[in-house]
Amino acid sequence: MAEITTHDLLILGSGLAGLRAALSASIASSGKIDIGLVSKVQLMRSHSVAAEGGTAAMLRPEEGDSFDLHAWDTVKGSDFLADQDVVHRFVRAAPGEIMQLEHWGIPWSRRPDGRIDQRAFGGHGYPRATFAADKTGFFEMQCLFDTLTRYQNTTRYDEWYVTSILVEDNQFRGLTAFDLATGEFHVMLAKALIIATGGAGRMSGFTTYSHAVTGDGIAMAYRAGVAVKDLEFIQFHPTGLIPTGILMTEACRGEGGYLRNADGNRFMERYAAGLMELAPRDIVSRSMITEIKEGRGFKGQNGLDYVHLDLRHLGADKINERLGFIRELAMKFVDVDPVHEPIPVRPVFHYTMGGIGTDIDGKTNVEGMWAAGEAACVSLHGANRLGTNSTAECLVWGKITGEEAAKFVAGFEGEPKHPDGAVARSRSELFDGLLGRDGGESVYKIRADLRRNVDENLGVYRIEEELQKGVEKMAELKDRYKKITIRDRSKAYNIDLMYALELGCMLDLAEVAFIGALRRQESRGGHARLDYTARDDENWLKHTVAHWTPDGPELSYSDVTIDTWKPVERKY
Repeated sequence: MAEITTHDLLILGSGLAGLRAALSASIASSGKIDIGLVSKVQLMRSHSVAAEGGTAAMLRPEEGDSFDLHAWDTVKGSDFLADQDVVHRFVRAAPGEIMQLEHWGIPWSRRPDGRIDQRAFGGHGYPRATFAADKTGFFEMQCLFDTLTRYQNTTRYDEWYVTSILVEDNQFRGLTAFDLATGEFHVMLAKALIIATGGAGRMSGFTTYSHAVTGDGIAMAYRAGVAVKDLEFIQFHPTGLIPTGILMTEACRGEGGYLRNADGNRFMERYAAGLMELAPRDIVSRSMITEIKEGRGFKGQNGLDYVHLDLRHLGADKINERLGFIRELAMKFVDVDPVHEPIPVRPVFHYTMGGIGTDIDGKTNVEGMWAAGEAACVSLHGANRLGTNSTAECLVWGKITGEEAAKFVAGFEGEPKHPDGAVARSRSELFDGLLGRDGGESVYKIRADLRRNVDENLGVYRIEEELQKGVEKMAELKDRYKKITIRDRSKAYNIDLMYALELGCMLDLAEVAFIGALRRQESRGGHARLDYTARDDENWLKHTVAHWTPDGPELSYSDVTIDTWKPVERKY
């Protein structure tokens, strides 16, 4: 029999959105709500600590910024696929989150007069990236965690791997999980759930993501009957370090860094003369790949050709003050000192614009279930996210979903019901299904083939032939997955089992992304097709919605909320 744990609210994921949601629910209930915070990693190892550049917020109307300007930048950056009511709510809520973190003690970087500093970021019409050196996510996480320790209503479940979300009669009932340290199977019952597990970047082999970011929460919600949206829109960050993919933050360009090709030229003048290196990420990434494909890049190993990120003109003092972590990473991983040498970079898988479909409050179509942060698709980013809007989104919707879930719990009558049938199915799928398979296929070989398929066929530029090849390969990989053998039978830290579960999640989500990309016959934001090069607002100004079926995703489409700005040509 599985051990049963009961809480009022479960929060799945302990990054920025998860911690902010836990704090929000605690504050809203005056510390009375019983929260279980579940994460497959130790709390301060969540991927949010890797966020470097900043958090966007309108703080200085007296200097020319405004809510409307931030909203317009976001909508234009999204290639007009963002829901504009969501964008307006976001820009108005973000400044309060900056001030809240200030009051909780975060060490924001300062201007000489002591005021909070901000810097430029791609696609923003005003330098509104609020930052803490180049370790913004780490300091935000530390601040939230420190503040959460003031409350005694949260129980942490570090290194617990959740295997399924339990839903009956379209109502959330609980989770099943196993404790990685012991291998024991658990059932966690609750009145409400907030999913804050981040994106799915590890489906790629060349990525900025931590190893734990495998889309688990999105995939489990998808299997539990929740719609997922817009997964074909993948953001490639222009500056991934060669050959590791480690993020060289956009703050490098925000502080004045240049991109140079093999001829030594600042090539962005050809593609976005107005903003140069500070054009939105989709435009800069396509420009870099074009330079490389046309022979003006540097030759790298394993096809990872690159261009240079040049910081030398900034000087040692500015680099050490504003970009010290970047200097440390470049020196440590590629033996390049940015004070004296340019950094080798190329576009790298960085963000999933799509995710769990929610309404403007972060609520899913399942009663008692919300999602926040990168795991969610509240439709803030549309087809392309502006840098520094993501950490702000985590804070804004962490707060919103925490408050909404707390209100739901307060009005919940009775106790959470034990979903016997759903638990039995989950247990059988894990022990009889996954652990019971013995077809000889290797999890690691399938995972390597998945990443190769994504990198080769779902890249910065896409074309029907490659997308069709990718869809067919996904069918093959999913068939092979049914025949995997998990050789490790130990209970404590069975990493083979965890990797197998993660692989299943990535396979499901990559399949949705490939099929959505194949069907979307246009170019928009992070989805750039060489065979349909124009944006097609007449036919494709709509969200892709996917529902799980045993035979693969069933796609439909929904309208984009446009209440302020009609789509226009996107120029920078």
